[in-house]
Amino acid sequence: MFSVKPLKPTFKSYLLPVQTDLKKTPQPPIKKLEAKLLPGEIVVNEVSFVRKCIGADSSHGDLWGKLICTNFKVSFITHDALPKQRFQVANRLLGEHDVPLACVEQVVTVNDAKGKQKVLCSNQKLKFNPTELILYCKDFRIIRFRFDEAGPQSAKKVCLAIAHYSQPADPQLLFGFEYVGKQYYGSLGERVNGVDPGGGLQMPLFDRPSEWDREIKRTGASEWRVCSINEGYVVSPSLPEYVVVPVSLADQDLKQYLCFFTAHRIPLWCWNHPNGSALVRMASISDPLQQRKLDQRICSAITKSHPQRSDVLKSDLDKNLPNIQDIQAAFVKVRHICVIEPFEESEEKWLSSMESSRWLEYVRAFLKHSAEVVYLLEGKHVSVILQEEEDRDLSCVVSSLVQLMLDPHFRSLTGFQSLVQKEWVMAGHRFLHRCNHLKKNDKEESPLFQLFLDCVWQIINQYPAAFEFTETYLTVLSDSMWIPVFSTFLFNCPQQRTENSMDFAKSKCIPMGEEKALRFPPVWDWSQQFTPKDQALFNNPMYVGKGATCVQNGTVKSFRRTKKNYSSTLRGMPSSLRNILMDGHDSLTLTRRNSLVPRLKPDFSQIREVVESPTERFFRDWVSRPADLQGMLIPQLLPSHLALWRLYFLRWVPEASIPKGGPVTAYHKLSQLADEVEKLQSQLRQYKGATPASTPTSNPSAPPSDHSRMYFKAGSTHEPSSIPEYLSSSFPFSPVGNMCRRSILGTPLSKFLNGAKTWLSTETLANEAL
Repeated sequence: MFSVKPLKPTFKSYLLPVQTDLKKTPQPPIKKLEAKLLPGEIVVNEVSFVRKCIGADSSHGDLWGKLICTNFKVSFITHDALPKQRFQVANRLLGEHDVPLACVEQVVTVNDAKGKQKVLCSNQKLKFNPTELILYCKDFRIIRFRFDEAGPQSAKKVCLAIAHYSQPADPQLLFGFEYVGKQYYGSLGERVNGVDPGGGLQMPLFDRPSEWDREIKRTGASEWRVCSINEGYVVSPSLPEYVVVPVSLADQDLKQYLCFFTAHRIPLWCWNHPNGSALVRMASISDPLQQRKLDQRICSAITKSHPQRSDVLKSDLDKNLPNIQDIQAAFVKVRHICVIEPFEESEEKWLSSMESSRWLEYVRAFLKHSAEVVYLLEGKHVSVILQEEEDRDLSCVVSSLVQLMLDPHFRSLTGFQSLVQKEWVMAGHRFLHRCNHLKKNDKEESPLFQLFLDCVWQIINQYPAAFEFTETYLTVLSDSMWIPVFSTFLFNCPQQRTENSMDFAKSKCIPMGEEKALRFPPVWDWSQQFTPKDQALFNNPMYVGKGATCVQNGTVKSFRRTKKNYSSTLRGMPSSLRNILMDGHDSLTLTRRNSLVPRLKPDFSQIREVVESPTERFFRDWVSRPADLQGMLIPQLLPSHLALWRLYFLRWVPEASIPKGGPVTAYHKLSQLADEVEKLQSQLRQYKGATPASTPTSNPSAPPSDHSRMYFKAGSTHEPSSIPEYLSSSFPFSPVGNMCRRSILGTPLSKFLNGAKTWLSTETLANEAL
């Protein structure tokens, strides 16, 4: 027999052997999808495997994650990244996909299989399992979530939770109370970590007499004094504890008169012109028998406070301006045009729809009336009383605009914030009702503060170098109304904050220590929301204040622009002021609308010589001079001069977004230029003050100091100067995933929306087919 020798294997494997020891192959940890919670915030309900819709009609690029409802916000947590990452600015209180519950306007659930949808209210039942959730937000966003892979019962519960917690029944159920109670107060009543809300602010909150005294001295109102008859809110719950009144009015007289004013709101001093004229706001007199007597007494006291004893004129805002219901209706129409209707219509129809909303007409009406008051204070040297039924709505807008036009201090960032604090917060504007935080009474909801910010933007748009802050600041300030953490926009008056916080502290057994009430952080403490880097977006690179510096012949000097430095190309005689109709007191009579037809087809038979009125002469003389941005500013009031505030109204609309375009491109270049100028000025200071042994180059290892106030820094010569890819006309906001509109044309919902007086109805639409 032959012995067979085994053959050697010839196969060679190029693969690594399979690792059988699991301990030596660590698996990557799976990150849990958990929401970041603030102090006092708790998770109410959640559902996994939720899809957030990014595209309107396609699921391409949608995000998968977990939808969470807390007692503060609706939070979507995902590990996915947006297909086009344009979001740059991060809010410290909110994540990229978070929506505060106070910002939710309507909660709409949809069931595709049954063809049903329903607008959810608080404590309502939902008879079908939702396949889709649509959130209509007060900041013009529409956010959609799909539950195709989620548990039906979990999806139903989270929808009901969002509807319930977004419509609290009591002010103390707003998240700010839980946040403040946990964030700032320990078990013994001490301040946690020594945090003092608003303690580091460099602006007055007008909650103490000393701050009113400083404002009196700043404006030179020597014949006015701080009155404390409302200390403890014993006289009027809607007034601040300290008010400014004429020196000639004694406390005893005020106590005698207050019962005749609506809501016991005695006249409030707002501001004093350098010529001695005063701006005063006042509620109406409820007793007709006392009308003449009180008017004479109040006017006499104001006259005595004027150095020239000038007259006092009264402006009835209720008669001359649109009411809060008209303003709300116009705002709802604008929201419908910008959010609900698709951008498939012609530009002509879209613009005509915007005009028919009358929003810009109302903006113009308030600017026009404020300009008239400016004329009376500046041109006629008389004091003006702004009278309104309760002095808490229209007077806030007009008094603020008048001071903004006349006093350059209020065009700085700190000054503007003090203006809002003084004329809105402390004067008792009903933010709780006008913002409808409790969703109780739609009739009292009105966007007066948004109207005011739009008016401010119109002036900034015409005089961009006169303001220290930007339109981004105005937009962020408006968005902060829907973050129920700050006391600024949470209450109807300071007394309501005090009363509710004391009751809340007792119910939660929070020891107050020496505090009278819980101290909420004011919105003006921007470090609560943004990093110093992101706060630089608030700074206008074109602004030059009185204390600005410049370099002249190698020397850094204090610089104030002369009137020659300003271009008057943006100016012109406001035609709306040329044909002002004056009454017996030289007071403006506002016309409802400007008609184009009479201007195109004039009646030549009625043409005759027009005598120039004192008002027309005043504005003509003012327009003929070069603009002084540190002096009085009067906006141009022709309809063609007023524009739609794109950043606020259209920032979430993808069709309206301009990649690498819009005003942000100019802001980007100007910021870099201003940053470079600041760096050169700093180097010149160092060279001028440095000795030969300590030149700026003597310590090259020292870290460079970065004190620039600009968001975009000046780059080196090697860096490209092109516009960054992430910049668009909606910067620093991202429309991606924030405006998901389904095609609703021809559906019952479309017909319902077109005829609705409000954005969406609270009625149940369960039986309506899509």
